[in-house]
Amino acid sequence: MITLGVILLILALLVPALKVLLWVGVVLLIVGLVLNLVPIGGKRRRYY
Repeated sequence: MITLGVILLILALLVPALKVLLWVGVVLLIVGLVLNLVPIGGKRRRYY
């Protein structure tokens, strides 16, 4: 999810007409980082 967010950010920066991709990429990046850093369901597994 983080890589997809980064790809969308790069595409949005390369094509200025696609401003929607910029916000979708930012949201995906933030959600991916939160899901990666916060253990869900009490599990202590973290993937870096």
